[in-house]
Amino acid sequence: EDHAVANAPTLDALAQQVASCTRCAELAETRTQTVFGVGDPSARLCFIGEAPGAVEDRLGEPFVGRAGKLLTDIIEKGMRLRREDVYILNILKCRPPGNRDPAKEEAAECREYLDAQIAHVAPRLILAVGRIAAHELLDSDAPVGRLRGKEHDYRGIPLVVTYHPAYLLRSPSQKAKAWDDLRLALRCFRGVAA
Repeated sequence: EDHAVANAPTLDALAQQVASCTRCAELAETRTQTVFGVGDPSARLCFIGEAPGAVEDRLGEPFVGRAGKLLTDIIEKGMRLRREDVYILNILKCRPPGNRDPAKEEAAECREYLDAQIAHVAPRLILAVGRIAAHELLDSDAPVGRLRGKEHDYRGIPLVVTYHPAYLLRSPSQKAKAWDDLRLALRCFRGVAA
């Protein structure tokens, strides 16, 4: 099963493999369902968050709670794109109990799925949304404040780090910085999409 993951012929086949995953026993036991990803399977822009929350676990779709509504506003009002035209996924495919931070081992167990999703979508730009996503994708433990504001590289794909919408809901004063991140992302996106 483990070796079939990276070779799944389609995103749908990969989603089926993820749906029956039990690599992290605790998460497999406590989840309602896996939360794979949503959007255009050949999107040029990918948003990657950390893990499903309670609403996402219930509905099976990433970023659908309050933070998800803000992310949708960021995509549609801030970037003038449609949510269905981007691809949205998380580092983890299962909700950690109590919405705790994903454990390093859990992220490592899910990594093959994440890498396969990115390979299938083949985006031209990745937006790492929040600390956990930034740390996992960039193999860094620097604060988001130090990682944002510049273009990074993720296996040949430009990557921009921004604050998680849940953080912006708690700290609205940081929204101006997030807007700067979006402008940087749009510049990178237009540069690579040309």
